[in-house]
Amino acid sequence: MTTTANRDNFFQTSAALDDQERKDAKSQNTNGSPIRLKSKILAIHPDPANPGSIYVAQSTGIVRRIVLETGETTAIYKGPTAPLTSLCLSPNGKLIFAGCWDKTVWSWDIASREPKQRYEGHSDFVKSVITARLQRDDYLLTGGADAKIFMFKIGSNERIRAFDFPGRAVQDMLLDPDLEGSEAVLFSADSDREIRQFKVLGGDAPEPLIAHETSVYKLFFDQDGDLWTASADKTAKCLVRADGWNPNLTLEHPDFVRDVVVYEPGGWVVTACRDEEVRVWNRSTGELHHLSVQGIDGTIRQWSLRSDELQKAVDQAKQGARTEEDQPSGEPMLTEEEERELAELMADD
Repeated sequence: MTTTANRDNFFQTSAALDDQERKDAKSQNTNGSPIRLKSKILAIHPDPANPGSIYVAQSTGIVRRIVLETGETTAIYKGPTAPLTSLCLSPNGKLIFAGCWDKTVWSWDIASREPKQRYEGHSDFVKSVITARLQRDDYLLTGGADAKIFMFKIGSNERIRAFDFPGRAVQDMLLDPDLEGSEAVLFSADSDREIRQFKVLGGDAPEPLIAHETSVYKLFFDQDGDLWTASADKTAKCLVRADGWNPNLTLEHPDFVRDVVVYEPGGWVVTACRDEEVRVWNRSTGELHHLSVQGIDGTIRQWSLRSDELQKAVDQAKQGARTEEDQPSGEPMLTEEEERELAELMADD
């Protein structure tokens, strides 16, 4: 029996066809100097050993290291046959880890690109991975759609702790930058709106933080130790440590907010929204600058956050999309069934 990934061969509603036509047209614009990979990009991580390069996790089960200035791929890490959702590096920078739809975490030696240990135990997608060095040992923490967090010793692959929550999927995890060693505290964002905290090496957990009405997708600590959050309630918030994690700034969006980061040198807050727009906010005043970018369309786009360059990007976005003539080849896109499954994973639970 033959199969096809061509969506034209499947029944689609008028609304679906209109939406796809809109996305296809929008994907041709050149805002942000796109680097086209021709498969979905589900996670990005900077490469500290090669400034100007990043690692990307793709829906084809591949991790790439890409030079942003040229778009060149300088390393490929293979093995998984399912989409990769998240990335992190080992504390010594010698290993890269990727959470996968196959319910495991893959790892590779960065220099040799050879697959190393796989970390198992989740009963659903692995959605978040981070590493930490605590009391001279290196650990991998994994969060899954099964509402569990596991803690492994990286060297031995031994699972030493498991956290099982009554809520839904673990969306994101971060270690508190102000606490280390035996006091280290992990923050986790869940699909049931709670932000949980617990001591990684044992101890009583504080009460969960509730700052949103529904799912929290992303967490980010700024240099002041305050916590920024992105939520399906269409807001991003700054939770102030010195004020008991109460919010002092709320950024309203027209749709789910999927990510938030703070660019300290420029005083910018950058948010990614499900309406396919990236927004740049003045951290002090809440003033909004907005940049157009499509969703999971297989491109990497970048803008300078210098005030003068940022304004040029805003002006360019207002001029409208421009059509690109050159369409480079790449890995095949997902099948129609996989596209639907991916859309469900990326959407609100």
